[in-house]
Amino acid sequence: MDFQEFLRFVPKLIDARLPALDAHIKMAPLERLESLRNIDFGDKKPRIAAVMMLFYPKKERTHLVLIVRNSYKGVHSAQIAFPGGKYELEDENFAETALRETHEEVGIHPDKIEILKPFTELYIPASNFMVHPFLGISKEELVFLPQPSEVAGIIELPLSTFLSDAIVVDTNLSTSYADSISIPAFKIEEHIVWGATAMMLSELKEVLKEVLG
Repeated sequence: MDFQEFLRFVPKLIDARLPALDAHIKMAPLERLESLRNIDFGDKKPRIAAVMMLFYPKKERTHLVLIVRNSYKGVHSAQIAFPGGKYELEDENFAETALRETHEEVGIHPDKIEILKPFTELYIPASNFMVHPFLGISKEELVFLPQPSEVAGIIELPLSTFLSDAIVVDTNLSTSYADSISIPAFKIEEHIVWGATAMMLSELKEVLKEVLG
């Protein structure tokens, strides 16, 4: 989609209803469905993180940026994610966390990003994080500068590709809680996007399809 055309839908995106759990569960592993519906945070005290779902123009077409995380000893090693990270006490709010972390991870200054709205927060059991996604736009072409210690690569996903049903697949993976399970995922380029990022992408995709028609 042409980016200037995409901008015409921004007011509707801001006003759009969020499908929340109904969208998340479509891309959730079966083992997580029950916990998603019945999470008790009384004794979990999850850490807080925020991520940026950033749309921007590239050669006048609308794109969404994702990152490939570095390999490390942790549950999110080498996974596909949105730019973002842990809330720090000096952050005024979670939106500022998303902006700061986007700047640190991919080099885009907060002044270049307009936050449109928060999306539905999502709890990640494996790392005990509550993640707050924010929808943002940049109205200029961007040059990404990945932070080498955290980001192994940048994925610039065309909106038209993201909206295609062809990228939704079922795959078998080993996870932190099972050796081999069948899970729904997005196949983006050579990457399999699953888990929390896929669940957030699911909500984003449903809102966009509703608004863009």
